[in-house]
Amino acid sequence: MEVKNSLCTQNYTKLYCEDKEEWKYNAPCYFILGRADCEDDCIEPIQYLSFQEGAVKECGVNGINNEDVILAVITRLEAFQDSEYACKENEKAIEKLEECLMWLRKRTLDRQMRNIEGTSGI
Repeated sequence: MEVKNSLCTQNYTKLYCEDKEEWKYNAPCYFILGRADCEDDCIEPIQYLSFQEGAVKECGVNGINNEDVILAVITRLEAFQDSEYACKENEKAIEKLEECLMWLRKRTLDRQMRNIEGTSGI
């Protein structure tokens, strides 16, 4: 299915993931980034993204995690900030992405304290 958000223009690329009925762990794990100028019935892949599917201690490491993606974007924006492309918008985006990492870290620490980190326990 095509992933849409009102803040994304999709002028150049479109994002797709598996249909909700195919989700195994309550969220999509597989994404395809495709060219926006391709017909709707034909996805011309630019990049594939496979997220961790299942808990690490139960399924092993088999994909990227949320924190990895956020860190990649922070690293990219920080590089722009060290160049002629530096701007307030990048600075604010980095700040908010670091806040995202903080909240995800808190979630992990809470799960570690309950001895369920890396498992499908709730």
